[in-house]
Amino acid sequence: MLTFRGGAAGSAAALILATAGMIAAAPFAHAQPEPDGVHITADLKLSTQGVLEVVEQVVVPADSEFKMSLPLRLKVGADVERVFKVTDVDTKGSGTATVANDQFTIDAKPGESTFTYAIHNTVSDAPGTQVFRWLGIINADVASISASLISPSYEMGIVDCKLGPPGNLRQCSDLHIEADGVLFWEQTDLHKGDTIDLTLQLPPGTVPSNADVRGGGAPGPFAVTTPVLVAFGVLLLALAGLAAFVLRARRENAAAGTGSNTIDPLLREGDRVQFTSPDGILPGEAGLVLDEHADPADIAATVVDLAVRRYLWITPIGDSDWRINRVNAPDDQLRDYETTVYQTLLPEGTNSVTITELRAPGRVQAEPVRTAMLADAIARGTFIARSGLGPTTWLGGGLIVAGIATTIALAATSGHALVGVAILLAGITTLLLPRYLPARTTPGRALAGQVRALQRGLDATVREQIPPADQELVFSRALPFTVISGRADNWIRAFRDLNPAADSQPGLYWFGSFERDHNLQRFAGHFPFFITALEGLFSTSGGNR
Repeated sequence: MLTFRGGAAGSAAALILATAGMIAAAPFAHAQPEPDGVHITADLKLSTQGVLEVVEQVVVPADSEFKMSLPLRLKVGADVERVFKVTDVDTKGSGTATVANDQFTIDAKPGESTFTYAIHNTVSDAPGTQVFRWLGIINADVASISASLISPSYEMGIVDCKLGPPGNLRQCSDLHIEADGVLFWEQTDLHKGDTIDLTLQLPPGTVPSNADVRGGGAPGPFAVTTPVLVAFGVLLLALAGLAAFVLRARRENAAAGTGSNTIDPLLREGDRVQFTSPDGILPGEAGLVLDEHADPADIAATVVDLAVRRYLWITPIGDSDWRINRVNAPDDQLRDYETTVYQTLLPEGTNSVTITELRAPGRVQAEPVRTAMLADAIARGTFIARSGLGPTTWLGGGLIVAGIATTIALAATSGHALVGVAILLAGITTLLLPRYLPARTTPGRALAGQVRALQRGLDATVREQIPPADQELVFSRALPFTVISGRADNWIRAFRDLNPAADSQPGLYWFGSFERDHNLQRFAGHFPFFITALEGLFSTSGGNR
């Protein structure tokens, strides 16, 4: 029996020569059976695709038999093996060739047999070269071997060729390369147990590197390769850019409203004066954008604003309770969050309710109001969307799906699967980005600065700047904006001498009943407690973004 085994020395990749050949420069002559043993003629061709194409003729004397076994899994290191594949097997004559149990076996009977086959996964690269090595062990006497090899390169260099019993190898007797680049080798009198060790070198890049090397010495699909390093380098640059963006946004957010600008809240048109807010912002919206929280004070200011705008009527009942009455039903002039506040106090079919009744367990749910306020801010572009299907959600989700698909595809094909992991991490980072950004957007931060400037303008406003007939309306429209900042007492004090009857209507038009009062003294005594009561109704479960 003749057994050929392939291997590689050190990091040099090996190209396994089975004892078969490839078509040489000239056709081989048919050997004649001789009584002194087996004769083998082999022609080998290394194709441009890196496949070793073999045509092998074996002549066996009468009453003899020849077998050759080529292992398709070869251990070439402590934990490393080479895996080969044999295809396109064809036989002529009395011989047979089979692929089974990780072995390619040729069985030649007496007479002449011709075997044709192709060996795949035979080429790998070494630094500066490609290495072609054949290591075979003869398990039967062979009278002669005549082999030729051609490759896509004419610059084939012989490194070494030795044969003989283990531990007593000698140089091969006749191995040379012709001027046309064809390698020829002839050898006689090979004995059972002899080892043949042939190593050749090819110029780098002669054929594609396709060796299937498995184990500790071979890079696995999740190995750190050059494409992986590039992918993670891009990821790190992107993360650095995102970190810089987040830090800048946080600094700008912290600085929002810290200037000294002042906005005059009074709009003068001829002899009339009215209150105006920046961009028509509402008090609840202003409170939210100031501190990025939907606070009970913001909701209380919205209730007061609904009364000021004639949707509700507030009436004191004694010293510790108040009644809220329906004046006008919610309409399309109200924002969604304002409608939610209105319906929380006065559901459909309810025209009047007291603060005491609203304190009943489960009667007032604060979370739907806060959710509606945040949704309004997101819709108006002053807050980012930290949940739901926002742009970062779509982008992050798409990157995660692409990363998983890329990881699976690369792991099953060319390797570099960590490139997909880098894409996956980019997707996760994109999904998490809103959690680290301030709630306020750039327009939101600008609006917060305007609200701060408005508050400074309110602090500088005095009643005498306003005609008596306009004082009640200006006082009432601005009052909710002072509630969100805890400045209501100061605002009421500034207007303590306001005459509610100066507009030809007795008392405040939205808060009764102090019709006989000629100033805000009694109102000043009730209003702070009313605000405290409202804030208590909506103080459950916090309001943080």
